[in-house]
Amino acid sequence: MAKYSTGSSGGGGGTNCELCGTESDSLTLASVAGAELEVCPDCAPHDDSKAHGGGDRKRSEQDAGSTDEPNRKRKAAQNVAKANPVWDGDSEHWESEGTNYDDDPLPYLVSDYGEALVEARREAGLQREELAEELGAPEKDILAVEQGRATQAGVGGGLIDALEERLDVTLAE
Repeated sequence: MAKYSTGSSGGGGGTNCELCGTESDSLTLASVAGAELEVCPDCAPHDDSKAHGGGDRKRSEQDAGSTDEPNRKRKAAQNVAKANPVWDGDSEHWESEGTNYDDDPLPYLVSDYGEALVEARREAGLQREELAEELGAPEKDILAVEQGRATQAGVGGGLIDALEERLDVTLAE
């Protein structure tokens, strides 16, 4: 069986360690990084529950089918979601304005474009709010460009052009 297998396809009863893939008749249940795994004696020291006073939970043939597979998968999915937040829950901007990638594509930006914009704005003696008002652009979009996250914020090429023209700075290649 391949390394990093999750046991047999029958939902438990596998004979391979779910951490290293070694075949073993002495598998024990271990909590590793929030997931309940059946591990061999060599991988047993990775059991997080032993660090918190958990006992040895040898997997016997009688309890092989009682593994709470859906609960284990749910916990693993929760840990992945916690480690990889993707969306902040704010879709109001996209719902009201939509994306403008086709109508106003963002050009290729020079490296350190955010720092160049901050420096040019300060040299012009402008606060971010003043520049936004003058250009008729949302201040949060100018902030996104200054922070180097124009792509993630969905800033259009029209704002980049306006910033370059107003501040006499090069932001796009």
